[in-house]
Amino acid sequence: MTTNRRSGPHRPATIPDVAREAGVSRSTASRALADYGSVSPEARERVRAAAEKLGYRPNQLARSMITGRTHTLGAVIADIQNPFFAGVTRGITDAARAAGYQILLANTDEDPAAERAAVKTLRDKHVDGLIVAPASTTDTGHLSAAHEGGCPVVLLDRRVPRLGLDSVTVDNHGAARDAVRRLLAMGHRRIALVSLVGNDATDDPVDPGSTGLARIEGYRAALREAGVEDTETYLRTGAFHGQDPAVLARGLLDSPEPPTAVFATDSLIALGVLSAARELGLRVPEDLSVVTFDDTDWARALRPRISVVAQPVQELGATAVRSLIARVQGGGHRPEHTTLPTEFIERESVARATQQRK
Repeated sequence: MTTNRRSGPHRPATIPDVAREAGVSRSTASRALADYGSVSPEARERVRAAAEKLGYRPNQLARSMITGRTHTLGAVIADIQNPFFAGVTRGITDAARAAGYQILLANTDEDPAAERAAVKTLRDKHVDGLIVAPASTTDTGHLSAAHEGGCPVVLLDRRVPRLGLDSVTVDNHGAARDAVRRLLAMGHRRIALVSLVGNDATDDPVDPGSTGLARIEGYRAALREAGVEDTETYLRTGAFHGQDPAVLARGLLDSPEPPTAVFATDSLIALGVLSAARELGLRVPEDLSVVTFDDTDWARALRPRISVVAQPVQELGATAVRSLIARVQGGGHRPEHTTLPTEFIERESVARATQQRK
């Protein structure tokens, strides 16, 4: 019995095997398979056909040593349990795969120390670039170090303008202001906001980088525009770790003069608000109007359906990937901030404030 002398029954095909099959030199086969250097279209096609015929699988480690790239990207996500970040991650992985990249994923739970460790691990694995939803807009030395060390970084959902990095967000301030304006237009004046602002709770409240604080400032701006000067009585914020949104909401809803409407800054907080309302026997929207950021499946399935500020979650992730790949491939343009649009979706969770409850 004879065997194929180029690959044998137990030995994987190698670049020399492919070169012989394609009738080209080893260096030409190597350049064609690694997609670098000068190779004629005809030779490239012959090499690829030979590789497919022989079942050649590239040695990714060797390839990365030649090209300086691993075709992997790191994604450092703040809270994978949050439906927003789950959708963003889907957008990241789909766009990366379409471009020939794989994603290595890390979750930080909004903890800067966990983020620093994740960035170090991903850099040790020689990812070609990083997409990061930063836990803090001040504790960012590791992001600067990555960027200055030749690992491109794109920020997702948050901005840190002083770092000079590309970023992708929505207009959180404008979207929150629009949502509160809609509640005001329905006659509400006692409008609450419930938010977990993560590790930026002590930052400058007008810091454009903090998503939570930008939404709070949008809430305040809408109230002031309507002549409501007291913007603090119905504002409840907590830290990301160890805070139950239902507890924050219950304290508001059980107060002597409770709010008639609540704006929740994400869908998990909205669930806490609805849970507290149910415990207190409050009906939505008859006793309490509710609006939240993010259009989740449950917001559409619940009765009454919840009015939301919908973000283009998968497109946020895909845009970050495209921005990062442009940097990986040598883009030398100035740092860009991309703002994607939101959409207010009106459903049944908002009612006009009654005369007695205004």
